[in-house]
Amino acid sequence: MEKFFKLSENNSNVKTEIIAGLTTFMTMAYIIALNPNLLTGFGAEGADLWNGVFLATVIASGVGCICMAFLANKPFAMAPGMGLNSFYAVVCANIVGITGMSYVESFQAALCIILIEGVIFLILSVLNIREKIVEGIPLGVRLGIAPAIGLMLLNIGVGSNAGIYSDMGGPFYAMRDFFGALTAGYAKTSMGTGYGSMVLTVVTMLVGLFAIVYLNHKNVKGAVLFGMLIASVVNWIGQAAFFATNPFASLAEASFVPPFKDMAATTLFKFNFTGFVNIGWFTIITLIITFCIIDMFDTIGTLVGTASRAGMVDDKGNMPNMREALTSDAIGTIVGSCTGTSTVTTFVESASGVEAGGRTGLTALVTGICFLACMFIAPIAAIIPAAATSAALIYVGYLMLCGLKKVDFEKIEEGLPVALMLIAMPISGSIGHGIGLGLISYTIISVLKGKAKEVPVLTYVISLIFLVKFFLVV
Repeated sequence: MEKFFKLSENNSNVKTEIIAGLTTFMTMAYIIALNPNLLTGFGAEGADLWNGVFLATVIASGVGCICMAFLANKPFAMAPGMGLNSFYAVVCANIVGITGMSYVESFQAALCIILIEGVIFLILSVLNIREKIVEGIPLGVRLGIAPAIGLMLLNIGVGSNAGIYSDMGGPFYAMRDFFGALTAGYAKTSMGTGYGSMVLTVVTMLVGLFAIVYLNHKNVKGAVLFGMLIASVVNWIGQAAFFATNPFASLAEASFVPPFKDMAATTLFKFNFTGFVNIGWFTIITLIITFCIIDMFDTIGTLVGTASRAGMVDDKGNMPNMREALTSDAIGTIVGSCTGTSTVTTFVESASGVEAGGRTGLTALVTGICFLACMFIAPIAAIIPAAATSAALIYVGYLMLCGLKKVDFEKIEEGLPVALMLIAMPISGSIGHGIGLGLISYTIISVLKGKAKEVPVLTYVISLIFLVKFFLVV
């Protein structure tokens, strides 16, 4: 372990890396159920497809993390990307309308798009082209990526991670519907029977957040992980005491046998190339371009932002082993397409493991093993309340936001693009789109200030690609 992952060289040890890996997994565990829910209409397309996507999710995530561990030796974890999976579901539905195929057949046709995307990225990564694209992002913009991601994490943690449903509908969220209400009476009226659950959600979130802050102040290793566990216990007690609900009831009826049969029947190497051709070549090309652009810059943004927070970049903002990290991402996507899920990308929640002390691939390896283990123990991971993970996301988001002090706001060509990224990422939910807006504004402002020759040619090219993406491509 020591020799392979170079733990001492990275000022880490086995215990710290294991805790970091568990922390990352717990903040990402929601994807295990949410991804198949999104891709199958919350089970509306049948339990067999849901089971197939569930297994594809944990397998692709596990393999991607393990590749990151052994190829790049970095503490970053991967899973089917949020936003990209929702887009994939919309694409599948559109294919149904275009071709008249069933949803399952359309799903299998869309997997061909993900396969092609993964192969393209693998080639670009091996040839160092994706790494050159990273270097084409100006340093000022790169410095703003981490804080923008931090604000995005804060938005997810407080805004949309922990929602509740009630007789009044839903989902209701803490920031929008609880803190956003002018009075407690208004919130209670708008949420109906869900108000009590919302109060427990907010209490869980705050207890977890302040527990993390306190434990970190006391220099407790794994403060984020232990804070999440404390928050979970508070939530479980609250469910039992105030709602007469057994938080572990789902474990009694849960199946711990992986549904490999369903996966083999629906998603495993089920590429529908005939249906793929019927989509139409123009639509196919635009979809591949769209998936490539979003995935590329989501991954680049996460790697650069998280690595910056961990001190893994040099004076020019470049991260060692970037090519290997991007290659791992491409392999994860290819595995995802072969097993039956949408694009796999590096997760921004990796920042929680980095904050817990993770500095090497051992962190990613532990996270990957946890994902693979979920083929058998997914019901256990499911009992961790979303509000507990929100506490971790809020804390890590704050820490990443602190990186704003590195941005030179006296230079408008650096400060304004960063400001736009700060607002674009949380609202759009896309790291890639935020970077695109930042690059476009950086390029235009530099030209207007008479600094056109100082802008790298590759920055012009990337900005133009994003302009085409925003205004001409679906």
